[in-house]
Amino acid sequence: MKILVTFAEVAAVADNFEIEDGAVDERYLEYDLNEWDEYALEEAVSLREEGVADEVVTVTIGPERSEDTIRMALAKGADRAVRIWDESLADGPLEDVTTRAALIAPVVEEEDPTLVLSGVQAADDGYGATGVALARVLESQWAAVVNDLTLDLPNNTARVRRELEGGIEELTQINLPAVLTIQSGINNPRYASLRGLQQAQTQEIDLRTPGDLDIEPESLKPGLTRGKLAEPEPKGDTEYVEGEPDDQAEAIAGLLVEHGVVEE
Repeated sequence: MKILVTFAEVAAVADNFEIEDGAVDERYLEYDLNEWDEYALEEAVSLREEGVADEVVTVTIGPERSEDTIRMALAKGADRAVRIWDESLADGPLEDVTTRAALIAPVVEEEDPTLVLSGVQAADDGYGATGVALARVLESQWAAVVNDLTLDLPNNTARVRRELEGGIEELTQINLPAVLTIQSGINNPRYASLRGLQQAQTQEIDLRTPGDLDIEPESLKPGLTRGKLAEPEPKGDTEYVEGEPDDQAEAIAGLLVEHGVVEE
């Protein structure tokens, strides 16, 4: 049995940053493995260690910079890694989950895993539909927001527990192969060992381009684009009230009355 894990490299913004040309400048961004995808990876690696799975493969959409993050996934126990990219993807951000699903689907079809695991959402843009969109492209069974998983391989099924709205949980059974989006709390993701980090530095990462995957350029035109960021315009002036605390309190009370915030 093979498990494929999709994961994203996400950006964290520094506390103090500047906006340039409608976006956060690159020097204020730090990249890391998406938190929710770590739970998906841990679940896959644990199943392999239990003898349930034979191989764990990861797939990531990202530039060469993302190889550091991919190697972290390898250090945590993934057997192989696939990176999807070429310069045509650098011209515009992949803002659409259907575009991401269109890129990942051919890799899934080639690898033919029994199970595809994805994090529930991405920490930077907050998207939470990539896994479900991928299942739709693959015409596969799926379950979202899974916080418990039991496989029954002889019967080719998986029993999952899902979080629903209002604190309700659902127990359901789905047929394999399937795509599951994994919620935090299903396990405790491991830290990468020093030995794992050293071994990951020498492992080959399989780079695939959209052309390699026979993906038509038309299918990669996102239906969603990101607007420009801008600092909010200041409204009004700040007035500093000096004096002793009692004098300051009296002056502030007067200002509140003057501006109609409170009645005298």
